[in-house]
Amino acid sequence: MSTTTENLYTRDDAVLGSFAIRPLDPFADAELLHGWVTHPKASFWMMQDASLPDVEREYMKIAAAEHHDAFIGLHEGRPAFLMEKYDPSELELVGLYDARPGDVGMHFLVAPSERPLHGFTRAVITTVMAALFADPKTERVVVEPDVENTAVHALNEAVGFVPDGPVRKPEKTALLSFCTRAQFEAATGLTGASI
Repeated sequence: MSTTTENLYTRDDAVLGSFAIRPLDPFADAELLHGWVTHPKASFWMMQDASLPDVEREYMKIAAAEHHDAFIGLHEGRPAFLMEKYDPSELELVGLYDARPGDVGMHFLVAPSERPLHGFTRAVITTVMAALFADPKTERVVVEPDVENTAVHALNEAVGFVPDGPVRKPEKTALLSFCTRAQFEAATGLTGASI
């Protein structure tokens, strides 16, 4: 298992400073995650009533999964967001769309903050997307946020996502959206070299 200090991806934002992504440790990070996923602002994460053991179990399950990974995002060296990536042909969207080779599913959650920074959530999703596209095998990122989550739809559009339409999942009606590498680069101004 990777150590929690091993950064897998780093990016410097001209305004907000350094961002990094490291592996999530289901035990060491469980208490931190519990505070994030049960916060009222995380209602779309659907873990509002989760206990600390529930969070440990959920992230142990992800750690053991073949097609699902979870990461802690850092801002200026401090934990600030959660990132998950998954294979949508194996999880979450099986049978709900025509999967292509190079598709990667993504979830992200920004930690609650007493002092929000202007533009922070957009910098987080930009970092998440840049980290995913840093892998040359990633051709397209697929997301399935709740159709009611208009705030995340706007963020997704800002980094290049194009909605495909609603899909019905067991737990929600989701807005299936896609973002290719070219769409991400056009939306953010980041090029392959800076990803």
